[in-house]
Amino acid sequence: MTARIEHMLSRFAVTGLIRYIVALNALVFILVTANPDFAGVIALDPAAIRRGEVWRLASWIFLPETQSPLWMIFYLMFTWWLGELLEQSWGALRLNAYYFLGMVLCTGTAFVFGSSYGNVFLNLSLFLAVATMAPNLEILLFFILPVKIKWVAIFSLILPAGILIAEPMAQKMAVVMCLGNYLVFFAPAYFLGVLDGRRTRDRRAKFEAAKLPSDESLHRCAVCGATERTHPDADFRVSADGCEYCTAHLPGRTVPVGG
Repeated sequence: MTARIEHMLSRFAVTGLIRYIVALNALVFILVTANPDFAGVIALDPAAIRRGEVWRLASWIFLPETQSPLWMIFYLMFTWWLGELLEQSWGALRLNAYYFLGMVLCTGTAFVFGSSYGNVFLNLSLFLAVATMAPNLEILLFFILPVKIKWVAIFSLILPAGILIAEPMAQKMAVVMCLGNYLVFFAPAYFLGVLDGRRTRDRRAKFEAAKLPSDESLHRCAVCGATERTHPDADFRVSADGCEYCTAHLPGRTVPVGG
């Protein structure tokens, strides 16, 4: 059923979505560098949107988070790379759903909580998605130092963690909302994995508890106490009285004198 729905909706997906976003980021960076006032025209501003400036609902995602040309080039290349990885892994439809969900949640955050972190957390959600799916993937930090992406992802969580710890509730909720697309896509699988792991441990514990201790015998003669451990060659039988005996002391058996 899910596959059928995805097939039906795939025609509406934008292939290469992140490429277009990167290209428009580059264009807006040039425009803002030439005229800094342009940033105020496209920024996420709930009051301006209510006045009819509806383009701000989408235009804010193209605002650069840096004024450094060098860092901007790095950001654009890295974002392009993240987008390519996610689209190859998920397909265009899921990537579209992930990105647009994050965009809607970040926009809603500005209206509901009055807090907006620009596209910082929206871009972070792309990075966290890749780091979650391929934690041991190595990247060249600053084009020099090879490091596993999971360690960079952990470091990148310092900012949202600090906000969750120290900032007022509105800012805390803004962080949760702005990373909501990541939580929607990955939290269920995480909790299901934890639950499955707990069930596996419980089953293993029950199995281990059911196993016989290493020093416990399976057979024991009710008369002499012989077991298959003390007398490996002995044969044991259960008598009509329900007790187990070695063949030498089985009821009804005539034991030779001196036996």
